[in-house]
Amino acid sequence: MKLSGIPITDDHIHIDPVNGRGIEAAKDFRRSGGTHIFLVSKPSWSFGITPSSGEDYRGVFDATLRVADMVRETGLVVFPVLGVHPAEMSRLAERMSLDAAAGVMMAGLDLAARYVEEGEAVALKSGRPHYEVAPEVLSVSNAVLFHALELGAACGCAVQLHAESGPCADVVEMAGRAGIPVERVVKHFATPDTPLTPSLIARHEDIPALARAGRRFTMESDYMDENDRPGAVIGPKSVPRFTRRYLEGGLITEEDAWRIHADTPSRTYGVDIVLPSRNSAPF
Repeated sequence: MKLSGIPITDDHIHIDPVNGRGIEAAKDFRRSGGTHIFLVSKPSWSFGITPSSGEDYRGVFDATLRVADMVRETGLVVFPVLGVHPAEMSRLAERMSLDAAAGVMMAGLDLAARYVEEGEAVALKSGRPHYEVAPEVLSVSNAVLFHALELGAACGCAVQLHAESGPCADVVEMAGRAGIPVERVVKHFATPDTPLTPSLIARHEDIPALARAGRRFTMESDYMDENDRPGAVIGPKSVPRFTRRYLEGGLITEEDAWRIHADTPSRTYGVDIVLPSRNSAPF
């Protein structure tokens, strides 16, 4: 089955021309039927940046936007998502107090929000450590996460969360206090039990059942594009390939595919997802 009549969107992917395959990975996604990506900024250390202030994240964000422009030349539609990886807390806390580290991360998010306001990005990235940390680290990380939700509310944009495995149900209350609609809070690498908008790894075994039930969710590869971890988390071809597999096996319908790849991300992020010309950038 060809995917030429259906948009195929990867909701969380990294493309790294310095540490990974770069544009070749983006071409793999497109050749496999992919059309749209949400290009998520990588941690500061991926760029050799050691931040001491929010302004230091400008190098991370500008580099991400340059990659977005390069990827667009392949014919893909690219929606940048900018923010501060929650694991930055652990690294910053090696050089400063927890409160100071939180201040740097919040200032970095403030900067990311300005990129959203200027139309250079469509969403923010934040979260909290996905690994076990001391209670005081979790507390200050939640403060950073709440700040990101407040910025999302102020900007009218979605917020992608990188957090622990599981529902993250407490974020519903946080979103309510921050004033952001909970459906605009996306749980990256989600499990189906989350009350947030789930972005599910493309190989997730529950995708067919959730689609049949009419559940709103997106699909992602979380491809890291790092040469020392090739194919992690899953490769750039994965979202189109699994979508094709589900369709060919009768596990999802074309209507399901449109809801997953076009309708839900359009509603969540406030973007238009339409089919680009497949002849726009031959290679």
